[in-house]
Amino acid sequence: MTTWGFIGSGNIGSTVARLALAAGHEVVMSNSRGPETLTDLVAELGPGARAATAAEAATAGDVVVVTIPLKNYRDIPVDELAGKVVIDTLNYYPQRDGQFAELDDESTTTSELVQAHLSGSKVVKGFNNIFFGHLASLARPSGSPDRSALAIAGDDADAKATVTRLFDEIGYDTLDLGPLAEGWRTQRDTAAYGVMYAADPADWSKGAVPVDAIALADRAAAAKRYRDS
Repeated sequence: MTTWGFIGSGNIGSTVARLALAAGHEVVMSNSRGPETLTDLVAELGPGARAATAAEAATAGDVVVVTIPLKNYRDIPVDELAGKVVIDTLNYYPQRDGQFAELDDESTTTSELVQAHLSGSKVVKGFNNIFFGHLASLARPSGSPDRSALAIAGDDADAKATVTRLFDEIGYDTLDLGPLAEGWRTQRDTAAYGVMYAADPADWSKGAVPVDAIALADRAAAAKRYRDS
């Protein structure tokens, strides 16, 4: 059994938590407003879930999912995450996050920013390119013919192996994009960002379609950086 810590308990965080609980794991949820605001969510999630502060969730988690607005990434606890595997789901939306010059000129990526902040942690990009409704509905047991894949990127091979195992346990195959610097391939507005999982690309709420690792790899390979568009 693995304990998953969550820094951020919105749509992605709560969806991953449900998948983890269904796989027999435990979850520790946190947000920026305090554990008392998570009472209803924890009650809904049921046994195996509890609320905590961000620092407590970071301390408790064997693996920790960070799913907050990118503009707040400097608020991620540092000391409590030292040595731990951190799954970074962050995406860059300038209209929400403000402008980041280093992202605008593509001299770095969102996950590399997070890794620089969490220099003692092992950051793996994941869960950033799939709509939470699709994530909830596409999970399948290992070996299922209609199983979907999720992309990851990271600089630590052992950390990526851990995330691959956990993804398998919650219902997904994994496509390894390579180092964190390749995480841009699933960022917003790329060919591998979300739309391929949608039954109706014009309305993502209308259902999901499986996407295997081969199809996802093709999408990732077709991704272009803005400067090359």
